[in-house]
Amino acid sequence: MLPSALTASEFQDYPPEARRVAVDHLDLLRRLPLTFAPLLLQQVQEYDWKFPAERRKIDGQLSYLSSCSPQEFSQLVSGFEQLRVSPSLERYDWVQSPTGFSQQLSAFLWSSGQIDAFTGAAEKFIREIDAALPASRPEVPRLGIAVIGKDVKASKIPLCRKLRPYGTTFTRVDPTNGLRILLDAAVSRAEAHPVPYGHWYVEGGQAGMVPGSHLVTISYEALQPVRAALLRKITRAIQGGIGGPEALSRMLSMMRPEDIGLPGGPQHEVFSHFVTSIFTGGQGTQIFSTTFVQWTARQLWQRAQPLTLLAHFTPRQLERSMNELLSGKDAHPETDPQGSLVDADMGAYLMWIDQQRLTGARDASFLVWFEDHNQALVVSPGLPRGTESNTPVDMNGLLHEAGVKELKSARSGKLAQPRARQTAGIRPGRVNEMVEGIDTNEDMLDFLNEASFSNTADRT
Repeated sequence: MLPSALTASEFQDYPPEARRVAVDHLDLLRRLPLTFAPLLLQQVQEYDWKFPAERRKIDGQLSYLSSCSPQEFSQLVSGFEQLRVSPSLERYDWVQSPTGFSQQLSAFLWSSGQIDAFTGAAEKFIREIDAALPASRPEVPRLGIAVIGKDVKASKIPLCRKLRPYGTTFTRVDPTNGLRILLDAAVSRAEAHPVPYGHWYVEGGQAGMVPGSHLVTISYEALQPVRAALLRKITRAIQGGIGGPEALSRMLSMMRPEDIGLPGGPQHEVFSHFVTSIFTGGQGTQIFSTTFVQWTARQLWQRAQPLTLLAHFTPRQLERSMNELLSGKDAHPETDPQGSLVDADMGAYLMWIDQQRLTGARDASFLVWFEDHNQALVVSPGLPRGTESNTPVDMNGLLHEAGVKELKSARSGKLAQPRARQTAGIRPGRVNEMVEGIDTNEDMLDFLNEASFSNTADRT
């Protein structure tokens, strides 16, 4: 079926809000080329369980496209209109299964040599949309916190090497009650700025008590039954002779929260669908806690765009054969603290890069702490870059240096500036230099079905 033949009845099986959005923009959908309409519908179909930031983006794009003049609209979608599709794609039920269509379209574009043309059309579309709909600045500067190195007595590697040129390294941090203080700061920010899904705590182990309801908590250990249910399904599919990685990927993309024991209903659907996407779309999130924390943090920055994100990396299990890992039979596997520290150190760096892609990045702060040790690093507009401080500081003081004002037990008065010295061999540079040029491509892949059209090698 071609988009021009769409009717309102085609969306009767969509969730309530998705159906409303699709029917309200039916005239627009009928004007879109076949190589684009299903990709947009994939976002619309999932509207009911999107985060508020994602809904605003979808609403803005639909409104903008609807308001374009015929000439402007033609220029926006001309690149997609020039792409040819196979007869089987024209017959595909892309309204009910836009995800399946996008996967088939991806394969066809690669095999027909049109993937570069598609990428060019997508990049042009995103540039125009971003120019027309600039993202609004956050109501308060974003704060990212990564706690790394749990259970490590001494690091065998120099930590935060990639982040040092962009922040201040503190070498005399008082670690007393460090994690509790950081968590309290996240709770305080959530209470002071109660934005739905705007403040998150990602725990690689078992989450502690978190007062209040504005800080959303997601815990690797608490989701053990969900992970086990998914691993059983993957194991049965492999043992049943499923037709390779692509078939397994399609099976996972069709997984619903209730299939793996997550609660349904309007009250839980946003969180439950997000958790499902973490375990079905991230490679290794089901079996390695460090991968779970890093991938969850990345998806939160990209999708929920929170004001506060605290990620606690904990030791993952030792690497074993894939059959052993997928079996899930070992309830208490041996952990690898040193290897996990290497993972978490890179994970913290990737967290900062993803934070830098968001609006207000120049005002944002990022803190990395080597858990139970005296070393930390802070990237903040008020601190010098590429420097090291040997001034004693406790965790509240460190948060103060990061620009955090919402502290339950903050010190009174102004803290003295740290005595910082230039780190040998490091030249301070602009924060955004290293991520310059990747924002447009990342946004394009995210909007136009990253799972189908991007290389998954960058998923850590």
